[in-house]
Amino acid sequence: MLSYPQIDPVAFALGPLTVHWYGLMYLVGFIAAWLLALRRSERPWSPVRRTQVEDLVVYGAFGVILGGRFGYVMFYNLDKWLSDPLWLFRVWEGGMSFHGGLLGVLIALWLFSRRINQSFLALGDFVTIMVPIGLGLGRIGNFIGQELWGRHTSSWLGMVFPSDPLQLPRHPSQLYQALLEGLVLFLVLLFFTRKPRPVGMVSGLFLALYGSFRFVVEFFREPDGHIGFDLFDWVTRGQLLSLPMIAVGVGLILWSWLRPGNIDTVR
Repeated sequence: MLSYPQIDPVAFALGPLTVHWYGLMYLVGFIAAWLLALRRSERPWSPVRRTQVEDLVVYGAFGVILGGRFGYVMFYNLDKWLSDPLWLFRVWEGGMSFHGGLLGVLIALWLFSRRINQSFLALGDFVTIMVPIGLGLGRIGNFIGQELWGRHTSSWLGMVFPSDPLQLPRHPSQLYQALLEGLVLFLVLLFFTRKPRPVGMVSGLFLALYGSFRFVVEFFREPDGHIGFDLFDWVTRGQLLSLPMIAVGVGLILWSWLRPGNIDTVR
């Protein structure tokens, strides 16, 4: 059995202010996305000019934070919000959803694409490769914060999280997600975008791969205690939310590949 590394979830404190590793991971993710966007904006087919990257990152940050919080409330804690509407704004109590963050980013990209007069799909293709960086770092933050751990296991991969009241050996599913949704997805997209691709294909590949990776890892991740399984005593809320991503992703890939005259390049 693996041993959980004793890492304090609080990175540092400045007087009454405590800074958690999870928050730092978000900050590092945004900085990394900004730097990567600056570099990729120099490509001749980029829909974003170097001078527009900073505004793009700001739009994306608001989409992630607002959408992530709203999605967590709507998808996972609707009853709690209905009984306490102001809980939506108490972000310091924790709670973010990737699927909500994705919707928030899509809205932000649509608004930004209109502002710079560029194709929404082209802008999506440009941004997509930056997303796995934040995903991977965020899952590492989950691991350090001892949250969203995995299901009980008797395999050598199990570890006991100190904050687990049951003290059971569990899959470190946060690290599985960091590997698949972060590193592997980033490397695949990086390789795939080495040359221009038809508009929409990169976005479709991201949606299909992330949805598939998330669907698989959910088999190792402990379902939310207040929700459990949604279908057949094995389908989780995360899997249900990932199925539309896979369908839309595959459909977007086929549309991009088969659409007559789609010779535009990836942005």
